[in-house]
Amino acid sequence: MTTSHEHAVRITRGRVSLEGILGLPAGPRGVVVFAHGSGSGRFSPRNNFVARHLQQHGLATLLLDLLTPDEADDRGKVFDIDLLADRLLLAKAWLEEEPRTKELGIGYFGASTGAGAALQAAARDPSKIQAVVSRGGRPDLAEPYLASVTAPTLLIVGGWDEPVIEMNQSAYELLTCEKKLIIIPGATHLFEEPGTLEQVADHACTWFQRYLHRGGTTAR
Repeated sequence: MTTSHEHAVRITRGRVSLEGILGLPAGPRGVVVFAHGSGSGRFSPRNNFVARHLQQHGLATLLLDLLTPDEADDRGKVFDIDLLADRLLLAKAWLEEEPRTKELGIGYFGASTGAGAALQAAARDPSKIQAVVSRGGRPDLAEPYLASVTAPTLLIVGGWDEPVIEMNQSAYELLTCEKKLIIIPGATHLFEEPGTLEQVADHACTWFQRYLHRGGTTAR
């Protein structure tokens, strides 16, 4: 296992200032940006669990509040996929300038509505985006962009999350990149059942380790 250090960061553009936590293990091969769903942010316990698992296996992570505190109280902005994708692209630009991460390949890990934002962002600016993972995600919210995603994409859904399974199956058919759909038996939408979130973390880690590397671009 790899020892990791976490650093508070602030990403600012114009009047927008986003708070984040950058987790850095020694010699990372890539960095994974987390796109949270339903207004949650950098302190999301589920995403922190997955992030620490990735850090232990040599991947840097960026947990980020995609919305400012005022915006997070606005339900319209919580479901504004265009806005959330804009913020992910802001984070990507910051990572590409930050000395500690600028040489790393980038991945997105999207949960719930954040998965739609991650896939839209990956389609809009694919440079250095080497992998995408969705956990209990709403990839259907990025439907107009799905055919343009080039980064290898893993969709993970709970076996008891039936409406979201159907949404992911439909989105999977529209993706033209390298792709995989994993259904975790006995898991509901939030993967609260014993051992199910550990399975999410393992699958995500395997995917990112397979595709993330220092520098370079994604091939179709």
